[in-house]
Amino acid sequence: MPSPVQVYQLREPESPDHPGVQVGLIAEPADLEPYLKTAGLSEPRTTLVIVGGASGLDEDQKVQLNGLFHRVLAPLAEDLQLYVVDGGTDAGVMRLMGQARTSINGTFPLVGVAPRSLVNLPDHPVAHPDASTLEPNHTHCILVPGEKWGDESPWISEMATHLSGTHESMTILINGGSVTVKDAYASVNAGREVVIVAGSGRVADDIVEALRYKVVEGKTTDDPRIAKLVDKSDELLTAIDLDNRPADFIQDLKRLLTD
Repeated sequence: MPSPVQVYQLREPESPDHPGVQVGLIAEPADLEPYLKTAGLSEPRTTLVIVGGASGLDEDQKVQLNGLFHRVLAPLAEDLQLYVVDGGTDAGVMRLMGQARTSINGTFPLVGVAPRSLVNLPDHPVAHPDASTLEPNHTHCILVPGEKWGDESPWISEMATHLSGTHESMTILINGGSVTVKDAYASVNAGREVVIVAGSGRVADDIVEALRYKVVEGKTTDDPRIAKLVDKSDELLTAIDLDNRPADFIQDLKRLLTD
């Protein structure tokens, strides 16, 4: 059975109005539905999954991606009142998503999914050297079984499946490393379209390049993880350039969500 939902106030003292992050622990997929009901997330709606770089973003990339989150992803989620799902910790694209939601005074649910053994809570610190804290601007987080980063990947996909129900869902892949490849596999295994942000660096650009090799040149990338991903699921992979005008980017995403 899932644990009771615990609310943690993680914002800085100058922002006392934040209601806190609703955190629940679950042990198996059957616990998802009871958690969603308890947390007020049981009504299905269109869902956006955000995966990508956590610790691997340099300062220039953070500045460049900041506009994507503040001018495209958060406004899109607010306009359509999407569920947004990500890894929930205070790093990389997850931090950017949380900060963007707050900056636009967003009301859409922002749901993190992370391994319990790797998340420090105010009343339950962990000793793991790779542990992180929750991003304080999220509205919800579920903590799932796992001993290493990447164990949450199938849970993120499963959460999106439960949240969307009969509605559409889509994954946005930005930058990223080896865990992001696992996230991409989890999405395509669920039949979920993955939009890769070209120009965001690292794995995202590697996947875009592999798609180009396959479609334009008929070649296969030397990276076996990405070669397998592209070979098995290229029909679910779409690239959109980071430099696109925000209005055009939003329209492209809306079209993909409604086609």
